[in-house]
Amino acid sequence: MAKKLYVGNLSYSTTEESLGGLFAQFGEIVSTTVIKDRATGQSKGFGFVELADEAAAEKAITDLNGKEFEGRRIRVNVAEEKKPRPRFGEGGFDRGGRY
Repeated sequence: MAKKLYVGNLSYSTTEESLGGLFAQFGEIVSTTVIKDRATGQSKGFGFVELADEAAAEKAITDLNGKEFEGRRIRVNVAEEKKPRPRFGEGGFDRGGRY
């Protein structure tokens, strides 16, 4: 089963290709994404790599977390599911109207 990894503290010049190249030594890569700013298109300094094999993903975490890549000491761990943000008007804030 595929496992998605978070990769933080990336150099702003890191590309999806170079990130994929780093993780290719651990096994089949399902996807590689470097998160970019919508307005400028510049990297935000983190990304995600999805590996096809769970054991390969665990090995990648062990071997790469804290290692230097493109001049930065990267952080690698299991990606957490993003919590959905409440839509406008759904919970969270009470207007505190008068009665």
